[in-house]
Amino acid sequence: MRKSHPVRRAVLATAATVSGIVLLLSLKPASDPGAAQAAGGAAPPAAAQSPQGGSQPIGDGTVTGDAVSTQYGAVQVRLTVNGGKITKAEAVQAPKGGQSDQVTSSSVPRLNRAAVTAQGAEIDTVSGATYTSTGYKKSLQSALDKARAAGGSGGGGAGGGGADAGGDAAEDRARTVTGDAAQTQYGPVQVRITVTGGKITEAEAVQTPKGGQSDQVNSDAVPKLNQAAVAAGSAEIDAVSGATYTSAGYKQSLQSALDKAGG
Repeated sequence: MRKSHPVRRAVLATAATVSGIVLLLSLKPASDPGAAQAAGGAAPPAAAQSPQGGSQPIGDGTVTGDAVSTQYGAVQVRLTVNGGKITKAEAVQAPKGGQSDQVTSSSVPRLNRAAVTAQGAEIDTVSGATYTSTGYKKSLQSALDKARAAGGSGGGGAGGGGADAGGDAAEDRARTVTGDAAQTQYGPVQVRITVTGGKITEAEAVQTPKGGQSDQVNSDAVPKLNQAAVAAGSAEIDAVSGATYTSAGYKQSLQSALDKAGG
């Protein structure tokens, strides 16, 4: 009996150990589901919030980004947004004078097209126009930020407004109108305007005389005519010195666009 006593104690000790392990295993599944449930409950909202945070709507209308200074001059971008999409981009300011004129005339149209295609500021730098491209992208991002801010505030206003608010929104909505092409001695001139809230917010020449000396004349004159049209809010603008024919055709097509827009 004395020889079996130590064995009996060993058996009892083993049984106690096994019982403890069984008890621990029986308790662990009770705690794991709670942890898993907590993790499972927190993850989906985070995944759901991520895409929503980056998809803020862009407000319709015309918005101008901040002017960005570069080594060769300021760059400033204006966007036209319709239906929540960029329908037009233009540089209302770009480096001028000397070699900058040639660089700007070549790079800015490409940057404008790229902005509309990309629907954002993630566009490639134009080779040979690094400073202009960098300034363009910064001003473009600024315009996008302003458009998104307007989209967010506009959504709240639409939700709380009545019939008058809806009428004001319709009146403030940007409309784009293209005037008739005006024939000149050196080629046709055709103007497109954007009207918001009854005012010209943007003007551009979609057709101008091209080739030879006309290219240089128009690269200088057309931006001035565009700015004058927005500033005057009408076709009563001065002719640009050295671009008499282009100026006359511009004003004629601009008046046509205004007539189509209802004055």
